[in-house]
Amino acid sequence: MTVEFIGMLHHREASEIRPPGPMILDRGYIRDFARAAEGGGFDRVLIGYFADGPDGFMIAAAAAAHTERLGFLVAHRPGFVAPTLAARKFATLDQITGGRAAMHVITGGDDADMFRDGDRTTKDERYARTDEYVHILKRIWTEPGPTVDHEGAFYQFKGASTAIRCVQQPTIPIYFGGASDAALAVSARHADVYALWGETHDQVRDIVGRLRALAAAHGRTLRFSLSFRPILAPTEDEAWARAESIKQRIVAQRAKAGLKVVEPANEGSKRLLAAAAQGERLDKRLWTGAAAATGARGNTTSLVGTPQQVAEALCDYYDLGVTTFLIRGFDPLDDNIEYGRSLLPLTKAMIAEKEARKAAAE
Repeated sequence: MTVEFIGMLHHREASEIRPPGPMILDRGYIRDFARAAEGGGFDRVLIGYFADGPDGFMIAAAAAAHTERLGFLVAHRPGFVAPTLAARKFATLDQITGGRAAMHVITGGDDADMFRDGDRTTKDERYARTDEYVHILKRIWTEPGPTVDHEGAFYQFKGASTAIRCVQQPTIPIYFGGASDAALAVSARHADVYALWGETHDQVRDIVGRLRALAAAHGRTLRFSLSFRPILAPTEDEAWARAESIKQRIVAQRAKAGLKVVEPANEGSKRLLAAAAQGERLDKRLWTGAAAATGARGNTTSLVGTPQQVAEALCDYYDLGVTTFLIRGFDPLDDNIEYGRSLLPLTKAMIAEKEARKAAAE
């Protein structure tokens, strides 16, 4: 199996320990981060969706102008843009970038954030809408006729054009997030890659098994992605000391901003907090300190150690069926550069060796 590495490209440098500056859109940072990710061997970068952030399609197009190979995984919330228009937008991005676009479907688990864009639907309604939405995208991208008609529960249209096709055939890759039962059901029907946050070995084993069974019922197979915030240092002791320093900086920054840890609404965050409840250090390298300090807002678990040790830990997850790793740091640009310098080459070499041994034994 081929391993894939994804970074995360924000519109400016910021993290839980780096408060954002006054510049909302930093074109220089977008350029520098994208070039560093491409030079470091990343396959794609994720561009997140934020109700108070710049448009992800535009950020991807801007970054694409400074790169030749790097792919762009654009997070997209179904419902705010008509599926007929979304199909054209993603296909256009794929055409402009020469086949480097991918879609990360984020149905949305935070009611308050959804309402910032005027959406008052319930969680179950949103997943039902996502199911219909992605079905429409695939029809527009793949059906042979010049137009598509649709009569559904959420969308009705007649004569939608199929003229703008994806470079990647039959469609651009589709990634799905969400850990609820509804999310798993829709992912099993539509996802190419199912993305979960950095969990324990037991949690990953459980969700991979459940999704494989659900997908098999539709005659499908999925790939799996895992998200981590690797914390690297020359020695293991230094790496754990850095993790503790990051936690203290998170606590200080949140106190300064008057932020409190609140009960999360989404299942993914709840799963991370369930892991954190077992302890701060799990499965040898998994660190839950940042997740506990923030209420697991986003992917906030880490693998801690030397580059060699963290690469070995990633290989353990590879053995559980994970073939995509979405990694980003608490010092975003500097960590991105270091990952490309040390962690990616080591992990790729270890996995290539694993696959070579497996092939020789067959």
